[in-house]
Amino acid sequence: QGRLVESGGGSVQAGGSLRLSCAASGYIYSTNYMGWFRQAPGKEREGVAAIYLGTGATYYHDSVKGRFTISRDNAKKTVYLQMNSLRPDDTAMYYCAAEKAVGTAWYVLSAYKYWGQGTQVTVSS
Repeated sequence: QGRLVESGGGSVQAGGSLRLSCAASGYIYSTNYMGWFRQAPGKEREGVAAIYLGTGATYYHDSVKGRFTISRDNAKKTVYLQMNSLRPDDTAMYYCAAEKAVGTAWYVLSAYKYWGQGTQVTVSS
């Protein structure tokens, strides 16, 4: 059974930075996608960024382009989300997801087979 463990969340002031990590285990970490999603209180979970583990191709939500960077270390089976210039509206629980179904868009929640437990990011003004 696949397992994803996120870490790196916390509280920062606006303009600050955080780096989230997602370590994968228990399944074949192959040339598939891993993604980061977030859910703010009272809002639906949304896709933030994704990476194709084979080529390193990346995808971003418009609201984080130029501020967030997703990367991977295949040897460590870990995906990272570097978040810079954080804003209060980035406050949310951030989730890692893996094993996207073929032919589905990177931001579709139901396309992913494995999910982490989430890590809280709080940005104060």
